[in-house]
Amino acid sequence: MTTITVIDEPENPLVRAPLVEGNKTFADVTDLVARPAERKTTRAWYLGFGISVAILLNLIAMIGYLVAVGIGVWGNNIPVGWGWPIVNFVFWIGIGHAGTLISAILCLFRQKWRTSINRASEAMTIFAVMAAGIFPAIHVGRIWVIYWVFPVPNQMSLWPNFKSPLLWDVFAVSTYFTVSALFWFVGLIPDLATFRDRAWQQGRKIAARLYGFFALGWHGSNRHWINYEKAYLILAGLSTPLVLSVHSIVSFDFAVSLLPGWHTTIFPPYFVAGAIFSGFGMVLTLMIPARSWLGLQSLITLNHLDNIAKILLLTGTMVGDAYGMEFFIAWYSGSEYEQFAFVNRAFGPYWWAYWIMVSCNVISPQLFWVRKLRRSPVVLFVVSIFVNIGMWFERFVIACTSLTRDFMPSSWGNFSPTIIDFLTYLGSFGLFFTCFLLFARWLPVIAINEVKNVMPDANPHHGGHGGHHDKPHHEAHAMGAH
Repeated sequence: MTTITVIDEPENPLVRAPLVEGNKTFADVTDLVARPAERKTTRAWYLGFGISVAILLNLIAMIGYLVAVGIGVWGNNIPVGWGWPIVNFVFWIGIGHAGTLISAILCLFRQKWRTSINRASEAMTIFAVMAAGIFPAIHVGRIWVIYWVFPVPNQMSLWPNFKSPLLWDVFAVSTYFTVSALFWFVGLIPDLATFRDRAWQQGRKIAARLYGFFALGWHGSNRHWINYEKAYLILAGLSTPLVLSVHSIVSFDFAVSLLPGWHTTIFPPYFVAGAIFSGFGMVLTLMIPARSWLGLQSLITLNHLDNIAKILLLTGTMVGDAYGMEFFIAWYSGSEYEQFAFVNRAFGPYWWAYWIMVSCNVISPQLFWVRKLRRSPVVLFVVSIFVNIGMWFERFVIACTSLTRDFMPSSWGNFSPTIIDFLTYLGSFGLFFTCFLLFARWLPVIAINEVKNVMPDANPHHGGHGGHHDKPHHEAHAMGAH
């Protein structure tokens, strides 16, 4: 009788690579994720946090200077009434798309590899939307009457124009932020209960009370798990259309105008693909250093990074196709204004911005056709930086180059940013990284209960090895004493 042995290796295409490496137990996973919140704060964290807070203070100073002096401190002019503020707004909204896609859409499609990166991606979404929301607020000039954009009565008897896509942004972005924040918080509840129980055991009473307050009395009963999973699924279903709707509505800021270069129906799908592209680029930018500094290589494996690289390759190719399709549509339309707008983008005064955009967004992701490069953290990190740069330049090319050259040469002009533009944009990164560092220090960067659910030990038919392996996942997690 012949015995056939199948070797369980990631290189075997017929065998799925493990989502958690190193033969970890449930207890090991909990210890690994909880370690940053329980150990003494490191000098590296203090250094990073100090730099981020300094950059954030710079943002506050720039906003204060803007309010005191006026928007003339920016490079905005006539005809470029929309300058860097709208570019930065669209850039940050795009960054936030990966979190919702990873959490909601991949959850509905039962993609188990999402479990190690979804919690940090959801947090990234919230912080990116916070950074994005700053720019429309300060772009109005008179920030003290910003409440006029909301459909509420005021002393001037003014009502917003519901036909304006800028008002659509108010509803779309606020809904997106609310649902994303709820989705993130609901997913955190079981893990906060674990942190609460561990804090009580370690004698950290203040931390235990804070974690307990936000855990909402979770004790891991069957009823709690049923309600939790229903709520999580409902929020995933609500979040899924937001991935498509939010950036489509943001694209309407441009697409519903009559300006050459903006007035095009390809913008909604083009913006959505670009948003997912830039969002996954930022996921790599954050998670590659985080997995190294927090020692999470066994949970955020090379297979996770490989999957993200494949998505970058796909969406980058889609964005490149959209760039080419824009030129075809301009030619096919027969409109000389539209044709000139796109020739001007590639060969006009801002040609350098256009070719930086193409190089970063279309050419650099093509490296990921090579499996070895997809699994190299250094290559992934460098390409992710290029993706972030390229997507910012895409928004700059769309917003600014189209405004500098419109229908009449007599109204043409140029745009040059000021130092205030640079410092305000830099300051938005201070807000983003300050929030993310606080999150990584005190909250679980990885969804503990979801990672355990995709481990072999969570399968009741998996062979037991005694100890922690024999306990059902929900029972072991409810104990909080891993």
